[in-house]
Amino acid sequence: MKEFVISEVKTESAVLVGLITQNQDEAKTKEYLDELEFLADTAGAVTVKRFTQRVNGPSAVTYVGKGKLEEIRDYIKQKEDEEDPVGMVIFDDELSAKQMRNIEQMLAVKILDRTSLILDIFAMRAQTANAKTQVELAQYRYMLPRLQRLWTHLERQGGGSGSGGGKGSVGLRGPGETQLEMDRRIILNRMSLLKERLAEIDKQKSTQRKNRGRMIRVALVGYTNVGKSTTMNLLAKSEVFAENKLFATLDTTVRKVVVDNLPFLLADTVGFIRKLPTDLVDSFKSTLDEVREADLLLHVVDISHPDFEEQIEVVNKTLADLGCADKPSMLIFNKIDNYTWVEKDEDDLTPPTKENITLDELKRTWMAKADGNCLFISAREKENIDEFRETLYKMVRELHVQKYPYNDFLYTIEEE
Repeated sequence: MKEFVISEVKTESAVLVGLITQNQDEAKTKEYLDELEFLADTAGAVTVKRFTQRVNGPSAVTYVGKGKLEEIRDYIKQKEDEEDPVGMVIFDDELSAKQMRNIEQMLAVKILDRTSLILDIFAMRAQTANAKTQVELAQYRYMLPRLQRLWTHLERQGGGSGSGGGKGSVGLRGPGETQLEMDRRIILNRMSLLKERLAEIDKQKSTQRKNRGRMIRVALVGYTNVGKSTTMNLLAKSEVFAENKLFATLDTTVRKVVVDNLPFLLADTVGFIRKLPTDLVDSFKSTLDEVREADLLLHVVDISHPDFEEQIEVVNKTLADLGCADKPSMLIFNKIDNYTWVEKDEDDLTPPTKENITLDELKRTWMAKADGNCLFISAREKENIDEFRETLYKMVRELHVQKYPYNDFLYTIEEE
């Protein structure tokens, strides 16, 4: 009898490339590459090597210098000889068409940049027609300026009449240029169709929002993977998908929540990230309408992340870009159960750093910074949740009284 051996599916391996510049020191580059590795892991790739280079800025031709690119090429060749080939090389910044073309020619493997990797993850995560349409539109926006590199090999094949090659030689148009024009037209037509679809979806969602009644709208916002969906599940007693991966949530989920008989609507939104592509923000504007129309923003922060302060800045900047910077908001510092610190020697007089400041000191610092408008919780371990609910109740009630001053039926429960 013949035996069937089920072989294990081999995960694609990846090499990461980043730059150390005047504006981005070595520590910052490491943090960015840590995040890029997490993105690669979310996409299903395993990082086997990192390359960094100290330069004034990215090369317009190959992003890194020629010598560094040769070093990466030699490593890829070595892995091939060891029969453990590298599947892709991922760059931490967005690459131009020219950079991507030159790098591909040199390395002869699949080349991705941070933007295309995020787009791949979004394509994997998109579930609803709305999210799929938005992702497809963002992919075409990314692809359009990079079409040229797909047809470079055909550019000089054209012959035609008037082969003298003068400036006005229309007959010299080759098949590459013709195909490029065709592809560009197809993509532009497809983008127009997708925009029409999104406009129709926006109209339907706008109608849905109007039909939700006289309730305060609260939106969870924050960096990706800070625990927004876990917080949503805790408050709404729902089962929104939550996972320790980047961009686990793409579609905005809205649930009715009742705290002490006070109902309000709670929305879980897509997470933000550093270097988030503008095209992606533009494509996902309809998803972020829940943020724009919210009465209150709960800005969830992963306090255990070593770079949470920059993550706060990234979210605040994105909110400002969306015109939501002035909305009532509250900082919710999540994952206090994961917070770790190194105890400082009593004789050490140097200023405290993020590595050796205690959670209590951090709380006092941020309570002062945020004028007391912040809370510290663990959504997973349900720590300080009673205080969270009580504070949220007060904020929602105050907003409700301001917005619907004659609608006092909600508060009769207090007299019962």
